[in-house]
Amino acid sequence: MVTSGNLLCGLFSLMLAIDGRFVPAAWLVFFAVVFDGLDGKVARTLGGGSQFGLEYDSLADLVSFGVAPGMLLYLVALRGQLGMWGVSASCFFVLCVALRLARFNVVHVPGPFQGLPSPAGGLFVASFVLADVPMTPIPVSLLLLGTGLLMISSVPYANLKKLTKKSADHKRCAALLGFLSLTGFFFRSAAPLALFSLYIVSGLLRLDWSEWLLRRNELEEAPVSTRV
Repeated sequence: MVTSGNLLCGLFSLMLAIDGRFVPAAWLVFFAVVFDGLDGKVARTLGGGSQFGLEYDSLADLVSFGVAPGMLLYLVALRGQLGMWGVSASCFFVLCVALRLARFNVVHVPGPFQGLPSPAGGLFVASFVLADVPMTPIPVSLLLLGTGLLMISSVPYANLKKLTKKSADHKRCAALLGFLSLTGFFFRSAAPLALFSLYIVSGLLRLDWSEWLLRRNELEEAPVSTRV
């Protein structure tokens, strides 16, 4: 049921984008990630997910974080522009999300994510619509291409899945929440773009800030294997 909420958010986002309601369509991509996060929590609470659940989750993610944001940016800035180049840029982004999700399901490595996670990639491109950034064809096509390449790359990105109530440094987590709140207060609708830009840069600089949020004794233990 939770995964279905993720999928429905992606489908409704597509419908709104086709109808020209771009800002609500972008917000639905953000709502989809809430369901995606809850899905993982529910699976862990019930003692792990099934293979069916894993495959269904990947299909929902492909729609919500691949097809929906890729189509959104195409309709906002690329439709009728740049010919097949604009179409190819959007399709390339969606293909990279599909490849990233396929790798996530079969490759297991310890530590940070290998490549930009698909939810972060989808949210990043959708955040440009929320920030009301001028959307011109060439920069948007390059944005889609660059984000797609980061998703299928081996650039390490912080993995918050290892954070639990027991393992987290509560003071540092509170400091992070304070930073997020201040960013939202000062940047308003541009806050998601600012935050996801920082996340992308942190990976390029090899900064695994998720380790900073862990208690010191947790860092001394061997990293737990996780899907990438």
